[in-house]
Amino acid sequence: MNHGARGEGMSPLRVQLEAGDLLFREGDEPGAAFLIESGTIEVKTHQRGDEVVLSLLGPGDLVGEMAVIDDAPRTATATAVSAAVLFPLDRQQIADRLAATDPIVRSLLEGQLKRYRGALAALQGKQPMPDTPTPSERLGTGRIRLEAQLREALANRHLELSYQPLLSVAEDRVAGFEALVRWNHPERGWISPGEFVALAEETSLIVPVGEYVIDTACDAVGRLIAAGTCRAPFVAVNVSARQLAHPGLIERIVARVDAARLPRGSLKIEITESQVLDYTLVAGIIDVCHGHGIKVALDDFGTGYSHLCHLHRLPFDTIKVDQSFSRSMLDDVRSMAIVETIVRLGHALSADIVVEGIETPEQLEALRRLGCQYAQGYLIGRPQRLDVLLASG
Repeated sequence: MNHGARGEGMSPLRVQLEAGDLLFREGDEPGAAFLIESGTIEVKTHQRGDEVVLSLLGPGDLVGEMAVIDDAPRTATATAVSAAVLFPLDRQQIADRLAATDPIVRSLLEGQLKRYRGALAALQGKQPMPDTPTPSERLGTGRIRLEAQLREALANRHLELSYQPLLSVAEDRVAGFEALVRWNHPERGWISPGEFVALAEETSLIVPVGEYVIDTACDAVGRLIAAGTCRAPFVAVNVSARQLAHPGLIERIVARVDAARLPRGSLKIEITESQVLDYTLVAGIIDVCHGHGIKVALDDFGTGYSHLCHLHRLPFDTIKVDQSFSRSMLDDVRSMAIVETIVRLGHALSADIVVEGIETPEQLEALRRLGCQYAQGYLIGRPQRLDVLLASG
């Protein structure tokens, strides 16, 4: 006896079918997809009056997911060949997972579904539906295109570095710079590093981008020293978690510093992390850096996943305080208390403190009273190309 998709053996948590039972019929609205726990499910359709078996699915396979993903009627009929147990996956479960999926992967999946449905329509002698890109497809293909253009920009050395000064507060002089990578896109103009660096971090592309930045920064340090732009200048370079995990990163940095014959301490590393740091990995990297005279900073302290365990377990030389605290510290007692506490903490840990986002003389004077070592922000100077810095002396 055949049972319908809502027949005997069905429950919200599992579906039990006997041989010959119907799971769903061609043309049904998609209520759920199913994960096969045991048994065999036959999926078939009709081609000009004849039945065509599309697949035989067994334990571990999904069935019915395509109709749920693209919210379209079932294009085939699924029947149990033997006694079977299946777990339903409702529409919201699948939607939640798709929403969390990389947009490029989601775009590839939707494109594959369209090609499958087009081939199935042709098999059934039907007219395929018009191929109109969905918003997620457009987003995914846009990211694929942007990634290809980023590879091209890197190969042609079209990425640019700008350098934002850091002020030694006690000495009231520019002591060094932070290197910021920029991309002047041929169609979109300047693209935020937050966009294209994040894209590069999703792939191995971040490794060559990072090494390009380090090469360029090493050259900049040498030229700043030769020009006498500031006394014993340093350049700080951001390093992402993906770069940290790449074998030999620090050794390659050291080799570049040595090849450029730069003084020890003239190149600094800033570690930023959007997730919990791998303490064993980072501790090893800091140890290698210290062995070669390279100082390491924890960037954007006080935001995201940055917390006291980073300072407790890792011997950072510098702590960078996020601008969200400094910009409100003169107007908000709590913000000022946080900045003051971090400065004192840095002193206790023998770590330098850099406070970002300084835009007014009053903010700078507050840092001077607190005994903060470095200030960074538009009051100190905006990011500039190296040629502009050299020309300004």
